[in-house]
Amino acid sequence: MKPLAYHLLRLLADGEFRSGTTLAQATGVSRASVWNAVQEIEASGLDVFSVRRRGYRLSQPLSMLDAERINQWLGEGAPFNLEVADEVDSTNTLLLQRAQAGASHASVMAAEWQRAGRGRMNRPWHTAVGGALTFSVLWRFSQGAATLAGLSLAAGLAVVRALEALGVTEAGLKWPNDVLWRGRKIAGILIEMQGEALGPSAVVIGVGINVRLSPETNAKIDQPAADIESILGRVVDRNQLLAALLSECNRTLLEFERAGFQPFREDWQCRHVHQGRAVRLTLPNGARESGVARGVGADGSLLLETARGVLPFHSGDVSLRAARSAA
Repeated sequence: MKPLAYHLLRLLADGEFRSGTTLAQATGVSRASVWNAVQEIEASGLDVFSVRRRGYRLSQPLSMLDAERINQWLGEGAPFNLEVADEVDSTNTLLLQRAQAGASHASVMAAEWQRAGRGRMNRPWHTAVGGALTFSVLWRFSQGAATLAGLSLAAGLAVVRALEALGVTEAGLKWPNDVLWRGRKIAGILIEMQGEALGPSAVVIGVGINVRLSPETNAKIDQPAADIESILGRVVDRNQLLAALLSECNRTLLEFERAGFQPFREDWQCRHVHQGRAVRLTLPNGARESGVARGVGADGSLLLETARGVLPFHSGDVSLRAARSAA
């Protein structure tokens, strides 16, 4: 959408009627331009009611991202340098580019919508404008990439803890980087790194969370999905949610810097949805390995009990699914 459409969307976000004249005056454009912008909003997947003599309103209120409100929720002392954008291709891609150009530690990029959002193995991440919380965090480590094994698992645990504080119970973790609710995906984490083998390194942690899924968006997703507002039965303030997630990420990353994944291992295994269950792995070469998930190692590797004993598997391009016999 164009900037004018986002401006109007923020004016309409409370779900109340605004006349075309009021919107035109507030944005400094003609009523015809307002009408065109409303068509853009509707084309993005949002429903806008138009009533003669009353004007326009959204079918339901929408929480729009606001950097000032997010920082208020974070409170004093938060280390983050936050930027909120209307649209970007990918928050991870943009932050990786900025990291290479010298962006500061704890930089955060959040966007209302990603034109080319992506998950692990370059799978597309489908969202509608205002329907997800998508953001990336740049964290600079003195260590090299080899010592950061298990970081995606720790990040997933941070997301679950923040969701639980919001009231989302029954969330669990699927190795290596998905958050599920009753077996349906609610969030995903994408970790990308730059730097030397022995350090230092720059890590961009991308998080995508389904906040409100429309039937149209849900139909594009190739697996069962859930969203926070359906679970809680209310509109969620995405500014408060992002602040809670960043606060939990800060605690998690500081602890990870100090001691690696080991302090998170037991808690992660307690929330692992496949713990003790029969699963099937698809390896990068297309081969498959079946066994029983026996937790994760101190380096975040999946421990799979097979006929050849307990074997460790590292994430890479490994794909994990519940075995059909356990479905």
